[in-house]
Amino acid sequence: MKKELPDQPKNEVTLIEPKELPPYSVQLDEPIKRGDQVIDVITLRKPRSGELRGLSLQDVLQLDVNSLKKLLPRISAPTLTEQDVDNMDPADLTAVGTELVGFFVQKQRKEEAYL
Repeated sequence: MKKELPDQPKNEVTLIEPKELPPYSVQLDEPIKRGDQVIDVITLRKPRSGELRGLSLQDVLQLDVNSLKKLLPRISAPTLTEQDVDNMDPADLTAVGTELVGFFVQKQRKEEAYL
């Protein structure tokens, strides 16, 4: 008697759409671990002038690590600490910094750049 094998899975590829992130959010390649909390997405909000106190805009726009270390805790959700920023993967820090730089471009200039 011949034993029948259960249906074998076919070589089908199922595409999974990535979850949509909120605006101004960055998915981290290496999540930040803080106790039991794991941060894998950082959402930024546009800084107000007062939140730029003590910082050089030139340094912020050049993604100076010390400037990012001071500014990110002021505008990130969940709120990052300076130690969190120190421990971030460099690729993730660059991605967050690049998202941040976009806040310093006027809407009209952004529209012109897309034309």
